[in-house]
Parts: sequence; C-alpha cells; structure tokens
Amino acid sequence: MSLPTESLSAQNRAVILILLIATFVVILNETIMNVALPRLMADLNITAGTAQWLSTAFMLTMAVVIPVTGFLLQRLSTRTVFLTAMTLFCVGTGLAAISPSFVPLLLARIVQASGTAIMLPLLITTVLTLVPERGRGAVMGNISIVISVAPAIGPTLSGLILQAFSWRAMFLFVLPLALGMLAYGARTLRNVGTPRRLSLDVLSVPLSALGFGGLIYGLSRLGEGGLGNPGVSVPLLVGAAALTAFLWRQTRLIRTGEPLLDLRAFRFPVFTLGVGLMVIAMMALFGGLILLPLYLQNMRGLSTLQTGLLLLPGGLIMGLCAPGVGRLYDRVGPRPLVVPGSLLMTAVLFGLGRIGVGTPIWALLALHLTLSAGLALLFTPVFTSALSPLPPQLYSHGSAILSTLQQVAGAAGVALLVTLMAGRAAHLSAQGSAPLAAQVGGLHLAFTVSGVIAALAVVMALFLKQTSPQGQGSSSGPVPQHGD
Repeated sequence: MSLPTESLSAQNRAVILILLIATFVVILNETIMNVALPRLMADLNITAGTAQWLSTAFMLTMAVVIPVTGFLLQRLSTRTVFLTAMTLFCVGTGLAAISPSFVPLLLARIVQASGTAIMLPLLITTVLTLVPERGRGAVMGNISIVISVAPAIGPTLSGLILQAFSWRAMFLFVLPLALGMLAYGARTLRNVGTPRRLSLDVLSVPLSALGFGGLIYGLSRLGEGGLGNPGVSVPLLVGAAALTAFLWRQTRLIRTGEPLLDLRAFRFPVFTLGVGLMVIAMMALFGGLILLPLYLQNMRGLSTLQTGLLLLPGGLIMGLCAPGVGRLYDRVGPRPLVVPGSLLMTAVLFGLGRIGVGTPIWALLALHLTLSAGLALLFTPVFTSALSPLPPQLYSHGSAILSTLQQVAGAAGVALLVTLMAGRAAHLSAQGSAPLAAQVGGLHLAFTVSGVIAALAVVMALFLKQTSPQGQGSSSGPVPQHGD
C-alpha cells in the first residue's frame, strides 16, 4: 500500500497507514468463517441453520453499530475510537479461539463485529479530514483494496488453514496481526480533528438497531419460505417500520438537536448518486461471492480450497488495480472510469447467466477476472466522488451512511439472488427437469437479474461528476438546510 507523499506529511501518512492495515485485518475476518461452517457443524454438533448464525449475527451487529459511528467519531478522539475498536476486535478474536461451544463462539463473533463496524468509517473520515482533494483518489484506492480484497481472500485463506488445522487456527492466525496493530497504533497514532460535545439521542439508537437489524435479518432468511414465512415477513415489517421512524426522527433532530445520522448528506446529489452506485456494486460483488462458490462446489464438484483458489486472482486483480485507478481518478475524474467499469460488470453478469456444467474453468476464471477489473474501476471513483462534496462536519455521517448501506446492499443482494436461484430450480424440478439442469436454470435466472440491476449502474454512471468539497479545511462549512 502506497500513499501520496507530495500532499501528506509523514505523520499523516503514518496515521492513515495504521488505519488501513488495521481495517484490512478486521474486514478479512468478516468472510473467513464462510468456508468453515461445515467443520463447525461437525465439531460443535450443530445444524446448518444454527451455524449460519455465526455469519448472520456478525452482519446484524455491523448493521446496528455502524450508524452510531457518525456520533462516536465526532464525540470521541481518534485514538479513543481506534483503541476501543481494536480492543473489542482482539478480545472477540481471542474468545472465539478458545470457545468450547456454540454460544460462547457466537458471543465472541458479536464482540468481533462491534470492533469491525467502527474501523471503516473511522478510516474514511480520517482520510477525508487529512487528505486534500487533489490526492484523495490515490488514498481511496488503498481503501478499495481493504473493501474488495480482504473479503475476497478470506475464504481462500480459511480454506488453506482448514486443510491442516482446526477451525480455531483461523482466529489464532488473525489474533497476532490484530494485537500487533493495536500495540503499534497505541504507541504511534495521534488524534485527528477535535472532538465536539454532543448529546446522544437515546431513542435513535434502538430505532436504528431495529430498523437496519430487522431488514438485514429478514433479508438473510428470505430463502427460507419467502415472504410467506413469518420468520421473514415479521422482521422485514418491523425493520421497515422502525427505519421509517428512525428517518423521521433524524429529520426532526436536524432542526432541533444532533441527529445520530445526519441525513443532510443526501442533499448533495453526487453523494446520493454515489451511494446508489455503491449499493449496486456491492450487490454484484456479494452476489458473485455467494453464487459462484455454490456453482463451483454443487454443480462442478470443486472442493472449498479449489473454489477459493479459483476466486483468489479476482481479489488480487482488484487490489493491484485500485491504486492505479485512484491516481487516474485524480487526473481524469470519475466518469471515464465508472462508465467502462459498470459496462464490464454488466456484461460479465449477463455472461455468467449463460454458463453451464460444461463451461471450461479457464472461461470462468476469465469472467471472474473481468468482473473484478470492472469493480476495481467502480469502487475507488464512486467512493471518492460521493464523499468529496460533503463539508467536514458531515464526513463522519457520510462514511457511516455509506458503510451501513453497504451492509444492507450485501444482505439484499445475497438474499435476492439466492432466493431467485432456489425458486427457479424448484419450479424447473416440479416440471420434470433433472436436478442438475434445474440448478443451472436457477443460476441463469439469478445472474441475469443481477445483470439487469447492474445495467442501472451504467445509466447512473453517466451522471457522475467530480465536485469540489464544500467548506474544505473548515469545520463549519455550509450544509444545505432542510427545505432548501
């Protein structure tokens, strides 16, 4: 990871580098469990539905904690937030490694997720505060490495570890890295910005937890009987009602007090457009991370390790491209990068909608590499252009909003595509199709729908433009007032 030297002091580069590496470590942990679920089911004597809670609870905790970070990042110092996040993550990782049964492991994952949720908004807010506009693309390219590569290599890494060791070794591998970053950050990290005396609106926190948590929980179970299942429909209804109340509450607090999430960020059109593009890109990324492994393992008979190794080059491509894309963004702006990126993403998803049991492995690898290149062209420009027009006092809120909606988009993408695939496969089976043919038919529908969704990104990308930040260098820059 390299940072622009001409626009940053050595001290500021050190701050950003510490946060980049720490965030990479904690996000790597988010997907490292996926491959281990079968091993955990056998070792802990639990069902697949119970084991899935180790991933679901992690997502739910992220959805509950991230909205609060907009407040935390303004109320507490950088060091305090970093030390809190990394301590929570290290404690959770250590507890997970020694957990004797399922419940302690689940609680450990929740503690881990609490720390993970804080790190990405902290990193983004710090970058926006320290880095001048002309150098943000290059630094945001490094953030794109964290967001895209860490989740991509997680399953591969866990597959390699599980070949020789027990599932506890996954946590024992991550723990020394996390402890090292905690110790290094405690010694060298300095505060960025000045904390403000804010009051926390106690009603907003449970409304946020119910709203975002209910939506993600309901979406994660959408494949279990669809909307007719009360275990799906009730959480979705509760989540939608709580989220509506939460949004109304934040709108009121903009006028009378301090909102938990300042929705005035959406008064900036480029931010709103960027959020929409990021939601679509995350749906494509997470959908691909779920559908392709299902296809490779269930329809092609590959092992988890072989699947992880096949998908690894795509993650590496995103990581290798991101810094160069960031530097290009600083020179040419977002549109010349995002338009071809969204076109590549859309074309590949439609292409994946035509694969079958006889598709050569090299063709699958080529499609995945092309998809990864398209996403690399998307992530950095969209992130940077969406957040750049915000005034400094909205940095923490903008990054919290973007991070929260990434979680919701990931859950929605997985839920939608897996539900479509399962529903189509069941329909084809009922009509007499062979099981394998039915599964392929379901996969075709899921990827085709994801291609249609991705096509929206092409249209949205045409309207994306580079804008100058408002109130740059000031803590009290202008913010569009409600009703402007």
